[in-house]
Amino acid sequence: MTQHKDIATPSRTKEILAKHGFSVKKSLGQNFIVDGNVLVNIVAAADLNKNTNVVEVGPGIGALTEPLARASKKVVSFEIDDRLLPVLADTLSPYDNVEIVHNDVLKANLSEILSSRIDLEERLMVVANLPYYITTPIIMHFLESTVRIDGLVIMTQKEVGDRITASPSTKAYGSLSIAIQYYMEAEIAFIVPKTVFVPQPNVDSAIIKLTRRAEPSVKVKDERIFFQVARAAFVQRRKTLWNNLLVRYGKDEETREKLTKVLELAEIDPTRRGETLSLTEFGRLADAIVDVMPENSGK
Repeated sequence: MTQHKDIATPSRTKEILAKHGFSVKKSLGQNFIVDGNVLVNIVAAADLNKNTNVVEVGPGIGALTEPLARASKKVVSFEIDDRLLPVLADTLSPYDNVEIVHNDVLKANLSEILSSRIDLEERLMVVANLPYYITTPIIMHFLESTVRIDGLVIMTQKEVGDRITASPSTKAYGSLSIAIQYYMEAEIAFIVPKTVFVPQPNVDSAIIKLTRRAEPSVKVKDERIFFQVARAAFVQRRKTLWNNLLVRYGKDEETREKLTKVLELAEIDPTRRGETLSLTEFGRLADAIVDVMPENSGK
């Protein structure tokens, strides 16, 4: 293994792509990292050891998979592009602790696929260079899965990273910030310049580190209502919370009366905008809706 040349260099990447006659598909968001230092920092952010299993999404030609395999117990990597399967079989041949799953991770039954490959009682991290166009659905797929993920270290577009880690009353704060921060502590570990990729994307990337909270950040009576209210509050960012709630729940007189009561109970000024509310305030608002408008539970 010591003789093995790292995948993540410009010359080796070019050599691998040429050997397999591989052309990049823009539609799959394929950008390959050619800077080993970035990969070292990603692996360090994930705090891996031989008692940690890793799930990767979109291994490409194996640039990140390689250091993950060296640092962890086992890597289960989801790859949707069947053209990459022979490439990965070649580049990752020195590692017997990597398993490539040819599957769309968003359609995959994570519990079924992972339980047959790793011990789900052990520490489990998701580490991935995610395709920009489906970053959010993939993160939420993992967070809402029955599989307990201890943390995620993911590369995504810097702008998405800003939204995931945003605080209330900032331009980037929205329903995505709330959905992720409900489950996880979120921070930007470091920024990755676009120059370390082949082909080069148009924007810089961010490495986001998400760490599972022991308990969700707020205790709510109905999680579904909590997320529903958070989404509703940002449908039209420039509108007041009151107007957005009317759009979501109805504008008839009875609903208006109930929503007035909801906001009083939650102690929230109806003229505020959704972006000014903390997760705790969204929790109070959701609980008040459950109490005053129980007919919305189950909808």
